[in-house]
Amino acid sequence: MKKYSVVIIGILLVSLASCREKNKYTSPTDDELARDVLYYRMTTDYLWNKLMPDVKKEDYPDPYKLLEAMRYKELDRWSFVQDYDEYMQQSMAIFVGHGIRIGLDENNQTRIAQIYSTAPMHEKGVRRGWIIKKLNDVELAPIFIRNDGEAYNALIGPSQAGVTNTFLFEMPDGTDTVITDTKTSFTLNTVIHYDTLELKTGTTGHIVFEQFIPPSNAEFEETFAFFEQNNINNIIVDLRYNGGGDLSVLQNLGAHIAGSSKFGTPFLKMTYNEQQKSRNRTMNFSTVKSSVNVDKMIVITTRNTASASEDLINGLKPFMEIQTIGDTTNGKPVGMNGYTYLQKYIFWPITFTVLNTDNESDFYKGFAPEKYVPDDITCDWNNRNETCLKEAIYLLENGSVSSKGEYKYRKPTIFSEGERPDNAYMIEK
Repeated sequence: MKKYSVVIIGILLVSLASCREKNKYTSPTDDELARDVLYYRMTTDYLWNKLMPDVKKEDYPDPYKLLEAMRYKELDRWSFVQDYDEYMQQSMAIFVGHGIRIGLDENNQTRIAQIYSTAPMHEKGVRRGWIIKKLNDVELAPIFIRNDGEAYNALIGPSQAGVTNTFLFEMPDGTDTVITDTKTSFTLNTVIHYDTLELKTGTTGHIVFEQFIPPSNAEFEETFAFFEQNNINNIIVDLRYNGGGDLSVLQNLGAHIAGSSKFGTPFLKMTYNEQQKSRNRTMNFSTVKSSVNVDKMIVITTRNTASASEDLINGLKPFMEIQTIGDTTNGKPVGMNGYTYLQKYIFWPITFTVLNTDNESDFYKGFAPEKYVPDDITCDWNNRNETCLKEAIYLLENGSVSSKGEYKYRKPTIFSEGERPDNAYMIEK
């Protein structure tokens, strides 16, 4: 009996092992489930869904790698996957850091290229154009000269509250000062600067604007109430670091500039792929409290001027004279819808094309300026000797640029703080 029992038990064990092998199942990970959701969105909603590479989604472990494999690389430089919490902070204008952008000038000196006025360092007196000689006793210029972002990030530390750095500045008067600052969380301002300029052609509004996010709307009201009170007749809009953002914010800015007579009239059109054409729509100029009715708009641009910034130019072209100064823009006439997965990821595939009321949209090569002018980070925004502002003023007052000349493009070395996408983006919610 014992012999038979052993045999039977052995057969049962083999049988159970065989069943387990046949029924082997591993639950998909969150990354794999997110990948599957992205795959579905790309096949149904992606603007170029008929032109994507043919891929097997199971070959890719997460949505980041899948998106890169599916992207229509001939035109799409922008679709991306973003951490959900990062997006929420960005959309609410929550920033963690010193609130600065640092660049290398044409004399190989590192300077403050931008600083938020709500940042603690701004309260300590730091301004755009200040030279940074050393960061934590390390000379900063050599890092920027070799474009070593990794060394810069290691030196300035992570985007976390409590990280402290010491800067040796040379101020505009030539004297040195040491400032120690601790990274903190604060609400950033997107209207970096605004003022008016008294020119031969009359009072001109001047606004420096960084990104299209919902909190910008309140800043527009303050800025354009000031412009309205000062009866401006032209406007200079500085979008050199503006990579885009929310279409509804673009809609509001367009209305502030175009004037009350345009409220409710067509501004931009969104067209989707054939499967999604029921989503096509026209976006009208918003109704806003304060607005101006200008004859001419000069826009200061760089290759970082993209997406919603470019559609401000394209969208207002049918309604006023627009000229640009600086460098050719990014060339992104398309936008994105966001798709959330479990408050872990948000997917931003390109889903629509944006046209103006004259059905113009094909500016993939960007908008070339009237004159190529390098980004001058040696001066603060209100300094009329700042190269781009100076040329914009000349163009307004004289009707033409100061001289054509030649400008050889030199990609500026500018490092930003914070975890934000490098992509130009324009979103519709």
